[in-house]
Amino acid sequence: MRLDDVEESQNVEDRRAEGGGRRGGGLVLGGGIGTLLLVVIVMFLGGDPKQLLDMAGQQAPQQEQSEYQSSPEDEKMVSLVKKVLSTTEEVWEEQFRALGRTYEKPRLVLFSNGVRSGCGFADAQVGPFYCPADKTIYVDLSFFRELSQRFGAPGDFAQAYVIAHEVGHHVQKLLGTSDQVHQAQSRVSEAEKNELSVRLELQADFLAGVWARKAHEKFQFLENGDLEEAMNAANAIGDDTLQKQAQGRVVPDSFTHGTSQQRMRWFRKGVETGDVRQGDTFRVREL
Repeated sequence: MRLDDVEESQNVEDRRAEGGGRRGGGLVLGGGIGTLLLVVIVMFLGGDPKQLLDMAGQQAPQQEQSEYQSSPEDEKMVSLVKKVLSTTEEVWEEQFRALGRTYEKPRLVLFSNGVRSGCGFADAQVGPFYCPADKTIYVDLSFFRELSQRFGAPGDFAQAYVIAHEVGHHVQKLLGTSDQVHQAQSRVSEAEKNELSVRLELQADFLAGVWARKAHEKFQFLENGDLEEAMNAANAIGDDTLQKQAQGRVVPDSFTHGTSQQRMRWFRKGVETGDVRQGDTFRVREL
């Protein structure tokens, strides 16, 4: 990515020093389906994490305080986060203006090990998430290392895709989509609830693709291989891929974010069309 000429967003709050202590154990949900649930929620990016975070807040042990030290690698990622967020602000301001609406910029909080959000306490294991209660994105930079080293999805544009996906959830919140989905989920079966969650997540992937298209038109920041990095990240965090890694088999009815192929398909569609009207994942039969 070429971001040299992009200004950093002023809507990033750095709380890394507040959570610099090491946390003993983290959130434990027990074996079997509990462990799988943690993997699914933790690594899939986005959604409404309130229930998990509230549970974590109840179980969170005391932190041992220690001095936080940031590395040059971390500071490079901080700059990337701020610049990517800045491009999302410009893109979505224009898109909302075209809709006759005003875009409310989200905050983004950087944390280390643990953080308290409007949705409750979050351990670093939860990964990046958007909290609709305070309209804030929370990111622990260690997730990007995990994405690269454990899931084989390295690259700055893979990281940008993660941020853009979370911003996509903010867009859904502002448009009322996420609230409608969460209300509908309270009235249906578990399988139907999961399907609605998949459609919400795939739409966030699509919106990340729209951002990539529109931001490149504005900033000319894409380099060879960038889109492949994002596609690789989308592939690495598909429901089917993660379930195979976690338990050696796939349970489609438990999917909450979509398969690897679905996530890549909807991100690609966003890039190819650049048109938010083409991303109504709730009206199509086949995802």
